[in-house]
Amino acid sequence: MSSIDLQAALAEHFAFEHFKPGQEEVIGHLLHGHSAAAVFPTGGGKSLCYQLTALELPGLTLVVSPLIALMKDQIDALQARGIAAARLDSSLDADGYRRVMAQLRSGELKLLYTAPERFNNERFRATMAQQRLSLLAVDEAHCISEWGHNFRPDYLKLAGYAERFGVERVLALTATAPPQVLDDIRRGFDIAPEHAVRTGFYRPNLALLTTPVTAEDRDAALVERLGGRESGAAIVYVTLQKTAVAVAERLRAAGFQAAPYHAGLESEERERIQENFLASDDAIVVATIAFGMGIDKSNIRSVYHYNLPKSLENYAQEIGRAGRDGEISICEVLANPADLDVLRNFAHGDTPDRGAVQALVDAIFGGGDDALSLNLNGLSAGCDLRILVVRTLLTYLELGGWIEAGTPTYSVYRFQPSAPSAEILGRFEGERRDFLRDLFRQAKKARTWFDIDLEAASERLNQPRARLVSALDFLAEQQLLTLKPSGVRHAYRVLRRPEDPGALASELYDRALALESRELERLDQVLELTSLDDCRWRYLSRHFGEELDGECGHCSWCLDGGAEPLPEVIPAEIDDALWARAGALRNREAALAPPRAFTRFLVGLTSPKLTRAKLSRHELFGCLGAVPFLQVLERVDAEAPGA
Repeated sequence: MSSIDLQAALAEHFAFEHFKPGQEEVIGHLLHGHSAAAVFPTGGGKSLCYQLTALELPGLTLVVSPLIALMKDQIDALQARGIAAARLDSSLDADGYRRVMAQLRSGELKLLYTAPERFNNERFRATMAQQRLSLLAVDEAHCISEWGHNFRPDYLKLAGYAERFGVERVLALTATAPPQVLDDIRRGFDIAPEHAVRTGFYRPNLALLTTPVTAEDRDAALVERLGGRESGAAIVYVTLQKTAVAVAERLRAAGFQAAPYHAGLESEERERIQENFLASDDAIVVATIAFGMGIDKSNIRSVYHYNLPKSLENYAQEIGRAGRDGEISICEVLANPADLDVLRNFAHGDTPDRGAVQALVDAIFGGGDDALSLNLNGLSAGCDLRILVVRTLLTYLELGGWIEAGTPTYSVYRFQPSAPSAEILGRFEGERRDFLRDLFRQAKKARTWFDIDLEAASERLNQPRARLVSALDFLAEQQLLTLKPSGVRHAYRVLRRPEDPGALASELYDRALALESRELERLDQVLELTSLDDCRWRYLSRHFGEELDGECGHCSWCLDGGAEPLPEVIPAEIDDALWARAGALRNREAALAPPRAFTRFLVGLTSPKLTRAKLSRHELFGCLGAVPFLQVLERVDAEAPGA
């Protein structure tokens, strides 16, 4: 399409007169058949790049995003413009799922939104393999990179799925990609350097302010800022869910209309708060990072960080929600370096024990069968590894050529007929009728539901498992039964076995430690920004691959002529009486034997074994929560036998 044609399509479908920077270039690459990357700042118009492209291509555009709120908002807007778009996510009921699948099979849909975890679903993968996928749009593409701030192992597999499904082109999108992360994105999705488009990171309408505060003075400082601001919506970011609730209560007591928002709320409550925020010109939300992703509100006048952000990438995303209308907006950090202790503890808490990694290696390679069917939750509990850590280690083994992932399956399909079996069978003839009759006979009835073990049924009927799944799916789509698969099993094949399993476990453990180290480095970068004796915008822009000419003139350093020192952090001390009581408990509880497991217990970080042993409910759980993880771990190691 020519530039004139693209402009006409933009006006026709989206009622915009002009493209934002970078949009037309990205769309041009895609329409010429190339995969592309778009690194645009928050609010820079990334979504239009795949939405407009989807309308100009045949077949389906599949949009992968971890953000249900973004999916819902974008689909509502597209449908209002008469564009056929839908989503597959965990919020859909059975009727909603059936409608989407029917639209897919009829070829009606132009855009389908889903989460990366959906690719673990065998029914979804079978459906996608039958579609013409003209474009795969991967939102939050920085999640593919271990150097990124939000690494998700499921993203590493998306490139393989794209190849398996015959995707014709890929668009990788992110607002936060330092040069090293962009290199990972390009390598992962085979994007040529000339097809990676990065627009300016710098936002001249955002004032970046830093105010050093003590923990005691922080609430008063926030109330003062909110009371003295001009009218406009505001977001206050905090680290913990309990902090969101407490700060919102204090703001309401001070006369503000403030609501807490965090992942622990019921989905209906989160949706209500979000809709109120979108509809109001003066709302305040006190939120964890769960809020704001995909929020399309142009007149957010201020963003306050009550606690320090967990990375420069998170900070960039969060301040990027302010001032999308181009008007002056305030982004202020109430900086107390003690906040980083909690974030550092989170980073350490995700790092497994060396013995737990060894247990996973033994579970994978200890048996003689090369065909594995794994229950990841069971593996998580048995090895005392968080489920994300299990997924990450398995991905490392895949990338290292040790194992190969197959199609995840459900061990049990549960169904509830909406009509007598004779009536259902009466709709079919010949071999199909006989096949369904034999399939129904494999099911065991509970009260109102039937359970069927597909592996056993496939073997008894001498039929491919895929045919059984397709038959049940078809009956569900025809509303002849309600289908509920459960007991997901992840198939893997052992490609080669380690001569020294201990050495492989050490390699994986070292990789986990490296991931932890990068998380800690990101926290140090945040601390450096808040105490920097230089222009804040210049520092941030350089981090994201852009050189800013001169000083911005509207950050704390530029306005004040220097940097104000941060409050001194007084080191926390370990209470010897608590230490002795915890040591006695450790002697009785095997789950506390590993040094990191005991340290996690003391600072208040749970794990599968701690939860199973009900130790996360113990009165001593988190008794040293104010003490840095490494300080506690150092003492645990120092007092170990033989230390």
